[in-house]
Amino acid sequence: MAENSRRFSLVDAGAAAAVLMAAAGVIWSPKLSGAVARATGGLVPVTVMVDVRGVPAADPTSLINAAREAGKVAIVIRNQPHGSVPVEQVIPLQRRLAAVMPNGTVVSAPDPNQDQFPSLDARFVLRGEGRKGADGVVFGNQNLKIGAPIELEGTDFRVNGSVTGLKVGA
Repeated sequence: MAENSRRFSLVDAGAAAAVLMAAAGVIWSPKLSGAVARATGGLVPVTVMVDVRGVPAADPTSLINAAREAGKVAIVIRNQPHGSVPVEQVIPLQRRLAAVMPNGTVVSAPDPNQDQFPSLDARFVLRGEGRKGADGVVFGNQNLKIGAPIELEGTDFRVNGSVTGLKVGA
């Protein structure tokens, strides 16, 4: 009786490599790792505060109201889009001027130029899921720290701001 001996060819090696690469892609998929992290409790609620300052706008109040009504904004962190994040609140910020008086005291007053040259000054409080990493808070697969630039986009606006507050598990 003849012995059936199977030899591996170059085609077999290529097929095995393709199967291994596909398995690795499924295991290391960001969506799958996010689902695993969520299931194992690795993701916790994260509150991110983003301040937007001095963006010229004809009607900043309507932009703030539009962001509140939409209830979510798309975020871009370090030029990488990270989907939509719920907006918990939008707080208008008052621009103020400071002056030093001759006796050395400092006084401040609301900026009177806001009426003639309106600009958007607001704090966006965003709520999402992330995790505490060694290098800060991981939010949208990016490390976030206070001072990090972030872009917010709604239906009527696209503004740049910076992270001014982070709360993990809040």
